[in-house]
Amino acid sequence: MTRTLRGVATAAVLLAPLLLGPGAFAQKSGGVLRVYFFDSPASMSIHEEATIASQGPMMGVFNNLVIYKQDAPQSGLQSIVPDLATDWSWDEEKTQLTFRLRDGVKWHDGKPFTAKDVQCTWDLLTGKSSEKLRINPRKVWYKNLEKSPMAIMRSLSS
Repeated sequence: MTRTLRGVATAAVLLAPLLLGPGAFAQKSGGVLRVYFFDSPASMSIHEEATIASQGPMMGVFNNLVIYKQDAPQSGLQSIVPDLATDWSWDEEKTQLTFRLRDGVKWHDGKPFTAKDVQCTWDLLTGKSSEKLRINPRKVWYKNLEKSPMAIMRSLSS
């Protein structure tokens, strides 16, 4: 019985391309990718939202300086990889973190991504910007920073 089922499965796999035609397995560029999600995000502001319902859908839209390696079985220091930063280093006292920014990155309007853009984001997240977030669920993460790490980054990227 097992032998018969294996034979039928093998025949189906081998005959499928003939029965479905050559276009059945060809890939076409363009079109619409629909990915259904379990909830509707409260907003599209990744800085003002903290739930997976908001963060999940926006991960494909926004970049980070670094991210966790997506195929690593467990997140940790060893699985942090570059995204908008190409590399980073600590000073000897481990109090300053320097990021080197990726060249050639542009915003949706074609303007280049610079260290000033990172400074703007840090100022917004730490509450030092003239513009304010409606809510800032991660503000406490940055309460122990004496100053923005941007002074380091400005010297590395225009």
